[in-house]
Amino acid sequence: MTDWVSLFSGGKDSSWALYRALEEGLDVSRLLTVHPAGDSYMYHTPATELAALAAESVGIDLVEVSPDDFGAGDVDDAGAQGDAELEPMEAALREIAAGRDVDLAGVTAGAVESEFQTSRIQAMCDRLGIDLFAPLWQRDPVELAEAMFDAGFEIRIVQVAAYGLDESWLGRRYDADALDDLLALREEYGVHPLGEGGEFETYVVDGPHMDRRIDLTYDAVWEGDRGHVEIRDARLE
Repeated sequence: MTDWVSLFSGGKDSSWALYRALEEGLDVSRLLTVHPAGDSYMYHTPATELAALAAESVGIDLVEVSPDDFGAGDVDDAGAQGDAELEPMEAALREIAAGRDVDLAGVTAGAVESEFQTSRIQAMCDRLGIDLFAPLWQRDPVELAEAMFDAGFEIRIVQVAAYGLDESWLGRRYDADALDDLLALREEYGVHPLGEGGEFETYVVDGPHMDRRIDLTYDAVWEGDRGHVEIRDARLE
């Protein structure tokens, strides 16, 4: 049996890629979460500390890469930083591939439109001689969102940073009503309905691939024109 690794943050896009891989019958034996130290060109940043709970609910072993593994802090160029940020992920995958009884076939990724991210992940896969499963890539964002809702994903917005998104969006459920509001904001401000431009970030608290829902207690932190939720407690129901 060949092994797949799901690049996983707990956000909706990586969770959807994982879900679709499982639906396709891919043998996902590990989730791989990268915890950036701060802002990142390559990775989803908020609430990645909850990935362990999500992995427990999904029932797949989690491999975590810590901020200490990054060497991109002094890099000014975005492309160079993206390359540097990828290095600890690639090292982790090489370590997984070297394990006993592991035949690494590929990785899943939740990229939708970011050529910056996808080109680097594809190049990494080429170097490792493995495949890339990217079921969201270049798909219609509204259709993707509706597919997530139809499948039973419960998604919460955990960070916002765009015109039109105020404090009321923090902790809000990302559902059909929220999508309607986002489409109106796209007309007015250009907000991407999946938050692909960094307008908002999400966390999946329940879905068909999860055995137990994640219950969150949090405070909303607003910083003038952007904000995030600060998790006070998280547990599996």
